[in-house]
Amino acid sequence: MSDHLVGALRGIVMRAPGITATKAFYTDSWGLDLAAEEPGTVWLRGTGTNAFLYGLKDGPVYGIDHVDFAMDDRDQVARLHAHATAEGATVLGAPAAFDDWVGGWGFEILDPDHRRLRFRAEARSLPEAPHWARPRKVSHVVLNTADMEGLEAWYIRSLGFRVSDYSADQMVFLRCASDHHSIALVRGHYASVNHVAFELPSINEFMRSIGRMREKGIVPTWGPGRHGPGNNPFAYFVSPSGFCIEFTSELQQIDEATHQAQVWPRDVPEKMDQWMTAGAPTTAQRTVMQGRPDPGFPELAKGAKA
Repeated sequence: MSDHLVGALRGIVMRAPGITATKAFYTDSWGLDLAAEEPGTVWLRGTGTNAFLYGLKDGPVYGIDHVDFAMDDRDQVARLHAHATAEGATVLGAPAAFDDWVGGWGFEILDPDHRRLRFRAEARSLPEAPHWARPRKVSHVVLNTADMEGLEAWYIRSLGFRVSDYSADQMVFLRCASDHHSIALVRGHYASVNHVAFELPSINEFMRSIGRMREKGIVPTWGPGRHGPGNNPFAYFVSPSGFCIEFTSELQQIDEATHQAQVWPRDVPEKMDQWMTAGAPTTAQRTVMQGRPDPGFPELAKGAKA
């Protein structure tokens, strides 16, 4: 039995006007497969057994519909629900069956920026799809926030996340399992999505995926390079809806017995990009990663248990 309150990051559903019309970009270029389609929603899968990695949902807001976490079983769901409730988190009801295509058993929480986080066990699974040089999972989700310290404390207190590293005083990397980070927080002017990273199984598959995008006439807006915190290669692109998405691989695995969080400097280029191939992000890249303000779902907080 895991000693973490949360099992693992499963995926994320994005919302934006007309975003489902962009599904061909993800299936033809990015390397995902169509798992299911409903009116106004597209579910996209990787090569692993998760029912989906990335969802597209039509809506008026550019932002996150929900971040989806996989739980080991109903007991882990119950433990997290009891813990988060006791810590005063905005819990949206008791554990129950989900009625979307992914299914499963669990519940939702709103974080302090009113983002919707979904935790579920017994979700639909699919046979592996062993395509080469295609994403196998969502590695991490990076969130901008106007209150980095407050949100960091909330993830630690309410969900049991642990700090892996800091990037100066501008970022904190948080883990819920052995991956160096499943969630990272960036100091910003408002709540928004910074980027979503898709993991390739090997460095060769990472590079071949960049090559596939180039064959389609789509080049990285930043990278390839290799980060200091997390030790992972990176190549960033901009989706048709204007969201920042990343290919990555070889993310550091944390040994809980020995790992010590450190503060990585941002003014030493080789600490930001160990390969020194990417250079600093451009102003345009920083603007894309700043994202559009995402109000989340404050209306759901009314009547929620908090």
